[in-house]
Amino acid sequence: MNDATRRYLPLGLISLNDNHSVQVAPCVTQLTLKFVNVCFVAEPHSGNWVLIDAALPRQEHKIIACAERLFGDRVPAAIILTHGHFDHVGSALELSHHWQAPLYAHRFELPYLTGAQPYPPADTAAGGGIITQLSGLFPRGPYQFDTVLSVLPEDGSVPGLDSWRWISTPGHTPGHVSLFREEDKTLIAGDAFVSVQQESLHKVFLQRAKLSGPPRYFTQDWGQAFESVRRLANLKPATATTGHGPPIGGALLTTGLEHMLNHFYADHMPKHRFMH
Repeated sequence: MNDATRRYLPLGLISLNDNHSVQVAPCVTQLTLKFVNVCFVAEPHSGNWVLIDAALPRQEHKIIACAERLFGDRVPAAIILTHGHFDHVGSALELSHHWQAPLYAHRFELPYLTGAQPYPPADTAAGGGIITQLSGLFPRGPYQFDTVLSVLPEDGSVPGLDSWRWISTPGHTPGHVSLFREEDKTLIAGDAFVSVQQESLHKVFLQRAKLSGPPRYFTQDWGQAFESVRRLANLKPATATTGHGPPIGGALLTTGLEHMLNHFYADHMPKHRFMH
């Protein structure tokens, strides 16, 4: 987060739920920093672990401290980026250098992560609350990770995590990915959908779990976003951690995904996009 963004974000949002961790599923821990989540995922048989996403800038020390509590002096096999927005990659380079760990992202995210082009401007007319109105101030990149960045394997395998696979879930960004563990139906959704409406400061502050579509102000392709939610719903996940909000599971997740699909264009897509 740059200084200009920090000046305009409300104080309550900056300090919200900072440094709160919770076990989502076996070997999966969600850490909330400010208003965004990262995940620590371990493979008990191999001893490997992987970090999913890298939060805002200047959060590397908190992420490292949590990793040391969980894994001691073991370093991650990889850092996987669900996508390249500022609140998911802010500490990525510092963490990669600290651990000497490679970054991985989908090939369609590479232009934004190798200095080629920024993300499109935020849709400040997308509605939903004050965060949308402020979104024009948010950094759009591009970021310079090319010296440590690799492309995710095309076969869907996740470096360092044999029991997981990555799934292409574009829409929020062209190269957005989610991760899934088939044996217990655990889903790391990124921002394909979230468990707190990210446009509303009030709802972000309350942190009450309720499924919402991808953050409206930065979602690029709403047709793809719908298909990605449907793809994830078809997996019938038992538990999900998302990029924003508390973990969610059971009937709340199942019925929430069904309701989202049935009301996606009316309830989750910006009205001016729906009308066109």
